[in-house]
Amino acid sequence: MRTVLVDPARCVGCRQCELACAVAHSASKDLTRALAEWPPPRARIHVEAGPVSGSAFPNRCRHCEPAPCLAVCPTGALGRDPDERLVLVDAGRCIACAMCAIVCPFAALTFHPAAAAPTHSESPVATKCDGCIERLRAGDEPACVEVCKTGALLYGEINTLIRADRAALARRTLAAAAAVPPPVAYDAAAPGRGSATRRGAP
Repeated sequence: MRTVLVDPARCVGCRQCELACAVAHSASKDLTRALAEWPPPRARIHVEAGPVSGSAFPNRCRHCEPAPCLAVCPTGALGRDPDERLVLVDAGRCIACAMCAIVCPFAALTFHPAAAAPTHSESPVATKCDGCIERLRAGDEPACVEVCKTGALLYGEINTLIRADRAALARRTLAAAAAVPPPVAYDAAAPGRGSATRRGAP
């Protein structure tokens, strides 16, 4: 399964992914003209504050398998694309009951007006990441990944991405361990305060 892997350690909170996502989901696909559209295009990825000051986390739908949101939707407004395995919203069937948002463990769903809403364009409907499925079908990668300059967002086969991420983590850990000086050992047999020597020293 292809997916977007998030590396929060690389996120600088620039929010370029949010802007690119909103433009990619606009009718015009153009930043300037998208500002005048109604309903306004919305980002499906949300950059949130990280656990420590100065850190950030780009939160998006994980397209879970099985997906809790898909299981509880009473109108069938949520479905899974058979090829890309992405969970998609049919705005024409959404009644904004928010059951999907209640069960989502990642708070990935929001509610905004949409032109395809069942009554009119003022009706809020579930809005979530669709994996930029139209871009994928055209052979492109998701808009958020394309604009990320720090490598915080990567796209590919999930197992390949995880293996590469684990290998990079192992390299960083080994490099950090090699940079730590050896611990100090004290000679207990020496009188007074003893003599300190580095372990491994002759």
